[in-house]
Amino acid sequence: MDKQKHWREQEQELVNRWNAATDRYREAQAAATLQAAPQDGDGGATKDSVRAVEAARIELEAVRKRVARFKAEFSAGKRY
Repeated sequence: MDKQKHWREQEQELVNRWNAATDRYREAQAAATLQAAPQDGDGGATKDSVRAVEAARIELEAVRKRVARFKAEFSAGKRY
């Protein structure tokens, strides 16, 4: 039972990380889109906004890989 509780805590933490990463990614994309809209003839996203989107995408990809690892462990019978 102790292992199951630990695994469930890990899974919940992963869900929280996933939600936070997707929120950051959406916010970064929205900010970059707003900056990319032509305003007074000045168009194009700033380098900072592009970096923020890329960093959020990388973080989301890392969490996605962790989710895939959890799924593989579960399918292989290593969890529960």
